Amino acid sequence: MRCHVLSSLGNQSTSIHFHGLFQNGTTHMDGPVGVTQCAIPPDGKFTYNFTWALPDAVQIEQPGTYWYHSHVRGQYPDGLRGALIVHDPKSPYKDQYDEELVLTLSDWYHSQMPPLIAKFLSYANPSGAEPVPDAALLNDTQNLKVRVQPGKTYLFRIVNMAAFAAQYLWFEGHTMRIVEVDGIYTEPKEADMIYLTAAQRYSVLVTTKNDTNANFPFVGSMDQDLFDQVPKGLDPNVTGWLVYDESKDLPKPALIDEFTPIDDFNLVPQDGEKLLEKVDYSFNLDVKMDNLGDGANYAFFNDITYMKQKVPTLYTALTKGANVTDPLIYGTYTNPYILKKDDVVEIIVNNDDPGKHPFHLHGHAFQVVLKSDEEAGFYDGNAKHDYPPVPMRRDVVMVRPNGNLALRFKANNPDMSPTHLDQKEVLN
Repeated sequence: MRCHVLSSLGNQSTSIHFHGLFQNGTTHMDGPVGVTQCAIPPDGKFTYNFTWALPDAVQIEQPGTYWYHSHVRGQYPDGLRGALIVHDPKSPYKDQYDEELVLTLSDWYHSQMPPLIAKFLSYANPSGAEPVPDAALLNDTQNLKVRVQPGKTYLFRIVNMAAFAAQYLWFEGHTMRIVEVDGIYTEPKEADMIYLTAAQRYSVLVTTKNDTNANFPFVGSMDQDLFDQVPKGLDPNVTGWLVYDESKDLPKPALIDEFTPIDDFNLVPQDGEKLLEKVDYSFNLDVKMDNLGDGANYAFFNDITYMKQKVPTLYTALTKGANVTDPLIYGTYTNPYILKKDDVVEIIVNNDDPGKHPFHLHGHAFQVVLKSDEEAGFYDGNAKHDYPPVPMRRDVVMVRPNGNLALRFKANNPDMSPTHLDQKEVLN
């Protein structure tokens, strides 16, 4: 794939990240400024050039539902984002649906990001309250109409491209069958409602009714638990319709008593990859939010808040010769970990914060071997844990408030793989 970028943003630099694609062998095309590349300056050009086919060109290495977005200081919420679909001629579900549709969820701010960021990362906001979106969107609009035919099955590829808000999603009168998360095929799993954090993706099969007697609403609803304060008059919902007959009414969605999404921890990868049992290297990432001397509130891993490097980390690694495995060369404020190729790596994420946080790892899909309940505290390495024999895999997972995660992956993609949390860490 070749993506030619011309930056016409006036006084802003930019870059593009292809979210979820491993960039195996093409780390320099991953997009994070200060990690794998320098920013594309105003009026500058850059060509992203990479492949996701195996060398024999017979099999697609990473089919599935992805997205692209700017990886520079919150630009993508202003619109520099979009779905990226990699089709698979050998998909195990290719004969189970009649048509494929892309459905994006997002949040929308009436102000652009630069003034919002300045207010957010400020001594005047010592609690670190994130800007609350003004609206939720479906396919970058509201009142979306999706025309369907009776007796058909549709594959909905769903992407949450939000800056901040997770969303619940459900289709009234219809059941979803989950068949993919974050580019990983799953065993089919029925669900009446799903929950997508920012950057998560799902593919679901939806079979329509056998008649055209009515149209049916579907709803995205922003998770208001994420908002420090819910503004008066905020409508957290966005409604679309499965339109069977355009001459019939578009009914209002029914009120629901509670949100009951499926727990993604219980999904099973279709390829049957077993639990990575022998861990070669394990480390903790303890998450907290705290203030620095400037009075602003920042996100921290292990008491360190990330500071973008003047020289991209990849360039440092390529020019330091024998010192490449010395963590000190990568800077004080980077939390560097040096991995050995093909080691099984375990990351323990401890959320020392009362908020929900999505966690994303570049370059890999990880096994989620443990996902604690809320208020479980830090991970207890001495306790006996009942890990699933075939753990769910994805590249974005939510750590619950004051909870923890245990993630495992094989270090088989030599690169500089950043990890980060939600909006606060990206903006930092």
